Amino acid sequence: MNTFPNFTVCSLWLNNMEADLSGFNIDAPRWDQCTFLGRVKHFFNITDPRTVFASEQELDWAKAVVEKSRMGLVPPGTQMEQLLYAKKLYDSAFHPDTGEKMNVIGRMSFQVPGGMLITGFMLQFYRTMPAVIFWQWVNQSFNALVNYTNRNAASPTSVRQMALSYFTATTTAVATAVGMNMWTKRAPPLVGRWVPFAAVAAANCVNIPMMRQQELIQGICVKDRNQNELGHSQRAAAVGIAQVVISRITMAAPGMILLPVIMERLERLHLMKKVKVMHAPLQVLLCGCFLLFMVPVACGLFPQECELSVSYLEPELRDTIKAKYGEQVLFVYFNKGL
Repeated sequence: MNTFPNFTVCSLWLNNMEADLSGFNIDAPRWDQCTFLGRVKHFFNITDPRTVFASEQELDWAKAVVEKSRMGLVPPGTQMEQLLYAKKLYDSAFHPDTGEKMNVIGRMSFQVPGGMLITGFMLQFYRTMPAVIFWQWVNQSFNALVNYTNRNAASPTSVRQMALSYFTATTTAVATAVGMNMWTKRAPPLVGRWVPFAAVAAANCVNIPMMRQQELIQGICVKDRNQNELGHSQRAAAVGIAQVVISRITMAAPGMILLPVIMERLERLHLMKKVKVMHAPLQVLLCGCFLLFMVPVACGLFPQECELSVSYLEPELRDTIKAKYGEQVLFVYFNKGL
């Protein structure tokens, strides 16, 4: 794959008009994050699966451009398109709290290629017990890595906590899938096809809180509008984690609920009966189509930078903030993770 600098020679430099970059804030979102549509556009941009294929050289270039722009050191002749592309790569590959490069599989931009494969196979191979156990284990392994990668990095997670979370979520998913498979043996075939979604939803309710339990125990760092740290809140952590759980279930729901209905009808067709070997690839492809839209939609359900009223915080923290700032600070802000 060609690096972005070569790409600019082919396209971006065709524009001879230099953008006025004085006062340009590279960290300011391009779309209004107070609206659902603005957040969806933002996440369509940074969860673009094509960014997964960006080379290490491109990512390092993007980080250097973003960091220089933050210091007001934009090189002369730099185009606006270059800055926006650099920010897109940076947001897709670097953690918002630490600035560290995230592993490829754990990035939200990998949700479409990774999720479509796993979800497609979960929906296809749901009839036999070994297949159910194997694909639920694969899915929870993937989810655990995604949850850890997109955690609020201000609250460190120990290896023991990660292992316990992984074991608990995997056990929950497998137990739910196996139990419901046995329970739905006499139910219509379509009901059996919905078992993987029930298992995934149940596991998400366990996996995410367990992986981020340190935030629930010690609290999540909350700040004022100017990014000044005010303290740690367990209630804020609970709100953020609950929103992430809802987003993850929403992300999976349309594909895992509607696709079984579609496949149930397609498999009755004479042509589909003749090419059974194509059922799994077709489900994978259709899962990809659902996830391509549902990943940004689900991520955009709630603002990533959450706003919470000071009155909702723990009494001790609330009193501390009021004693120090009075009525100047009415809301606190924190990164809920993805």
